[in-house]
Amino acid sequence: MSAILSADDLNDFISPGVACIKPVETLPLQRPKDPVNPYEVTTEDTLPTENHPPAQISLTDCLACSGCVTSAEAVLVSLQSHAEVLNALDGAPSISPRLLRGEATDDANSGSEEEPGTSKVFVASVSPQVRASIAATYGIGEQEAGWMIGQLLSGPSGLRSGGKYGNGFTWVMDTNTMREACLVIGVDEMMESTGKADQNEMADIGGAASRKPKRPILTSACPGWICYAEKTHPHILPHLSRLKSPQALTGMLLKTVLSKKLAISPDRIWHVALMPCFDKKLEASRAELTDSYWQNEPDAGQGIRDVDCVITARELLMLADTRGISFPNLPRTPLPSYTHIPFPDPKLDTFLFPQHHHLNGRRPPRNTPSAAGTSGGYLYHILKTYQVSHPGSQIRSSRGRNPDVVEYTLVRSHTDNDDGEDGEVLFKAARYYGFRNIQNLVRKLKPPRPSRMPGARARGGKPTAVPIGGGGGGGGGASRKPSQPKVTTAAAASSGSEYAYVEVMACPGGCTNGGGQIKIDDLAHVQGLVPVANAERPGAAESKAWLAKVDEAYFSAEEEDDGTPHSDGDSEMGSDVVDGISRSYIKGMMAHWSDVTGLEIERLVYTSYRRVDSDVGIGNGNGNAGETDRVVTEIAGKIGGGW
Repeated sequence: MSAILSADDLNDFISPGVACIKPVETLPLQRPKDPVNPYEVTTEDTLPTENHPPAQISLTDCLACSGCVTSAEAVLVSLQSHAEVLNALDGAPSISPRLLRGEATDDANSGSEEEPGTSKVFVASVSPQVRASIAATYGIGEQEAGWMIGQLLSGPSGLRSGGKYGNGFTWVMDTNTMREACLVIGVDEMMESTGKADQNEMADIGGAASRKPKRPILTSACPGWICYAEKTHPHILPHLSRLKSPQALTGMLLKTVLSKKLAISPDRIWHVALMPCFDKKLEASRAELTDSYWQNEPDAGQGIRDVDCVITARELLMLADTRGISFPNLPRTPLPSYTHIPFPDPKLDTFLFPQHHHLNGRRPPRNTPSAAGTSGGYLYHILKTYQVSHPGSQIRSSRGRNPDVVEYTLVRSHTDNDDGEDGEVLFKAARYYGFRNIQNLVRKLKPPRPSRMPGARARGGKPTAVPIGGGGGGGGGASRKPSQPKVTTAAAASSGSEYAYVEVMACPGGCTNGGGQIKIDDLAHVQGLVPVANAERPGAAESKAWLAKVDEAYFSAEEEDDGTPHSDGDSEMGSDVVDGISRSYIKGMMAHWSDVTGLEIERLVYTSYRRVDSDVGIGNGNGNAGETDRVVTEIAGKIGGGW
């Protein structure tokens, strides 16, 4: 992995473990090269010296181990970097644009004359958080940053200007398109779970994600949070949303549709995703997100990833620098429309690349509004959808002990009083960002412990009663105090109200604060400034101000909108539009995707999670567990920086 990643970059507030078991498991066995008489006495100076190769760790190994629980796993792996992108571009020629346009009748499998059958199509997807990080770095708008990224990946002055084959990326997608699909599908999942919550009470935690999630539903788009839950809190798994993240959904669409339409195997479609977080590399390596699952061959071994590589904003700049390209000098204009090669399916081409089509009044996908935050707007869209279905209702919010814990209630007032204090609570949800707050959340969701006393009730009360505030607090057993009137302040929300939905993200402040984003410490190097000798490192106040600047760039996309009118979420339900997103249009495109590929929609959009058990520290029956742990700690310290 690139040298820019270090333990100092990890701000998830959990110290990673040093017990990495995989290097020990993959150490080569010591076998004699020549047959030796077992009864022959040999002196030490006659024994040959063997130099074993260093142990290697893959991303799959990391996901199979629970020695580490957070984004620190990325430090232990050496895959998915800007160097891998260049190796892929130089590893095979691109499929002819004439074949992609349908202007030639040659079989795409014939490849090029230089390397028959090995040509590939290169595709990229870009998250809005990466664009915001680039925009804040160079003092430009989010839209301009997107144009510069497009010029680098696909333009003549970008990656195509060098390399063995002069390859670039044929299509560069905005993940906002599939994010909006996730929002619509997420609402449906929420409504289904609300109607059938009682059927999930006995869900088995080993395969809980294959069923409808239990309330409160917890978002699953953050891979750092998912790894943490799978490895340390398996009781959380029944609550996780089964919905794939926008990154996974984008990769799935590209691999399934292109392999079908171009009649090529998935390994000839190479997809890189530009993401704000190093943990997204781990998500891309999950076995559930490979072609073996959507081709219904889960036992076929290691499949072809839906997302072949993930790089971050900082690695994007390193990608340009390695090729000798000055990123800030790239054109800040979009590529001409005539250079766009239509996606093989015309309907999906309009869906994925709306900027090249007349939308008939439908606005193109955009970033979330400021009220929704910078992490996808899952909770915000659900609140808006429920508000539309309950005319006259109001959304109330109250902050917890820190800005990363917020409670939301949808209230319908029975009087003319606009404050909604005496109203009926229709829907209750919350936002928990950062591992400090997440640990408090999972503690409240922990199942009650059975009491040893005969006839006594279980300790901890209902596991789904989640008080707000981010504080420690004990379990919510049955209270002997008289009931209190309903309030909407976070401090007094310990009355036992249950959340229906919780938006969970590992990074404090949300996805714009991902570990792969350009930090304030990087500005001098990135902007080509001469560092000041003995200058103090930026403190917490400076870092907070920088994050605010990135957030401002993220929300600048709203100001750069093309002016197409869209709903504010308070329109009538008959309009079918919630916060500018047409539910019927999204569902129609998902159905069309299913028809094109011949795969069920559930297989396309849902995934699964599993409990990951640790065998660190478990003895081998001979009492050697302590020695194993010592070796493991030593190896992990050498590879991961000596935590």
